[in-house]
Amino acid sequence: MSHRAFRLSLPRAPRVIGWLRPALPGRGLPVRESATRRRSIRSIAIIALAVNLGYLVWRTTSTIDLAVWWVSLPLLVLEVHAAIGIALFAFSLWDVDDLPTSHPIREAPGRIAVLIPTFNESPEILIPTIAAAVAMRVEHETWVLDDGDRPDVARLAAALGARYLTRPTHEHAKAGNVNHALEHVKADFVAILDADHVASDEFLVRTLSYLEDPAVALVQTPQEFYNTESFEHASGDGDERFHEQALFYRVLQPGKNRWRAAFWCGTGAVVRMTALRDVGGVATETITEDIHTTIRFHRRGWRTVYHNEVLTRGLAASDAATYQLQRLRWGTGAMQVFRRENPLFVPGLSIAQRLAYAATLLGWFDAWRSLGYLILPVVVLVTGAVPIRAEPMTFFVFFGLTFLLGQLAMRVLSRGCHRPMLSVVFELVRMSPNIAATLTLFSRRRIGFRVSPKGRTGDARRPAPEPRLLSLTALASVAGLAWFAVTLLGRTPTRYEVPWAAYATAGWLILNVILLVSAMRRVRALRFAGERRASHRFETVLDGQIDGAACEIHDLSLTGAQVAVADLTNLPSHVLTVPIDGEDVILEAVSRSTRRVGSVTIVGIEFLPDQDATRARLSLGLFKTRLALTEMPKRDARLLEQPAMDDAAA
Repeated sequence: MSHRAFRLSLPRAPRVIGWLRPALPGRGLPVRESATRRRSIRSIAIIALAVNLGYLVWRTTSTIDLAVWWVSLPLLVLEVHAAIGIALFAFSLWDVDDLPTSHPIREAPGRIAVLIPTFNESPEILIPTIAAAVAMRVEHETWVLDDGDRPDVARLAAALGARYLTRPTHEHAKAGNVNHALEHVKADFVAILDADHVASDEFLVRTLSYLEDPAVALVQTPQEFYNTESFEHASGDGDERFHEQALFYRVLQPGKNRWRAAFWCGTGAVVRMTALRDVGGVATETITEDIHTTIRFHRRGWRTVYHNEVLTRGLAASDAATYQLQRLRWGTGAMQVFRRENPLFVPGLSIAQRLAYAATLLGWFDAWRSLGYLILPVVVLVTGAVPIRAEPMTFFVFFGLTFLLGQLAMRVLSRGCHRPMLSVVFELVRMSPNIAATLTLFSRRRIGFRVSPKGRTGDARRPAPEPRLLSLTALASVAGLAWFAVTLLGRTPTRYEVPWAAYATAGWLILNVILLVSAMRRVRALRFAGERRASHRFETVLDGQIDGAACEIHDLSLTGAQVAVADLTNLPSHVLTVPIDGEDVILEAVSRSTRRVGSVTIVGIEFLPDQDATRARLSLGLFKTRLALTEMPKRDARLLEQPAMDDAAA
């Protein structure tokens, strides 16, 4: 059988996009920057910060009208907050190439265990993770840590060659699950993978050499995602590697190596058991046990390393609700860290480490700045108060230069991962959960750990409701514009003593409305509605067989497939032969939908249960255990014009 169209190979070298927007890092370790480029980026950042400082001095000494302090001072505070954000951004990204030398490890330097904590993930989510973990090179044991006490998961682990462990009680969620395992697993190093993160067979090969340094406690790798149609991924820009977390995982975290402040992100990491014992195990006092545990590593003098090479891929948030739930959990955990073990003040950290943690943890308060920028123009137009007293040309020159240099600095410092408009849209989408999270800083109520939904999350495609805060601010903005228009007609008591300021504020408000509508449209887009698939579907064009007849296989997942066949026998069940990764994988299935397209029958099939070992072989072929991006040719356009098969079937 031909493998002519099925390709799961490494992506081609990225094309050069330009100096101001370089290509995103590929799968491997990024090429080190030249000294000239690094100096240029730093120079732009320093100039932008210097101009920003001068602008703030001018604003503070020459433009504040204390008669309307209730708009003047809040606006100045927002601008100061933004300047501090750019300064911390420059600090974090001063050097993104500071990384110890490493080399491939082919023989285990000690006893190694791969731990996969799970609670309620379905077999379709677990099969690729377990199968890929077992298939890793370098001798190791794979353990499935099941907090759901599920006999079917125990059977699945045994069928795939992994060991299974549960515990009598289930306190402290994932952290407690891992700590319980540490009492039973005999190992010198543990690799920890979330239940939906499929690892490369080279994962241990590429990370273990850092741990030859006895001072290194942790090696963290980037989080990347294989469901590139997720809510977090950009659409329509031709680059499926870009997602909302790309800036953090491919640029900000590598930059923390410079300050010895890279931290554990919960998955895709290898940890030294001695270091874990030294800090009393995984931290259980907060729901962000990863960063909390890392703070304790650093306080005890341990080093951490961020290896900026994609060696695992997981499931990104498929819809807005899951995305917001994640941000609420992460932000709430950050506030708990502030209360329990604030890295700004606890002993044992260097100044650089404190600043690096501040850049991450204080970022959750950016949501308040976003809200302020949405509310202030409404207040200005309704009241007529002018927060800035200056000549219009002077203001526009100073502000314009400061703003443009700030954007330029963000662009070059982010090494291509900052997309201004898309970044603002995501800021608005996560504004509600981030504000809710920061409010927990003042709450003593214990917050429980909520697992993010994975796999099938709904049975129908329904638009998600937009966050109420977005709706209210959008309505307020439109009302503010309406008030402005009526005021110009002389029909309100408001008077605009500085007309240019009123017109500039109206323009600001129009931009806010555009951004708010964009954010709400993304939340409500049917593309990001509830996930009906039990497992991720790969678009393929494969020559296979169904019941012995030649067919072309489209849309292949661990639960089913869509095939095109000239004629299909009318049988209650079918046998599908999939040529993948150099072997034929044979699966039993039943039909869920059929339709005729010309001389071809398009059949949606669902695989029968109790084929875990076979589905594991299929998953290893689909993911290739190297997890390169799929580059599939488009199927026949005539087929694409037809109604798709029932998503729930596969």
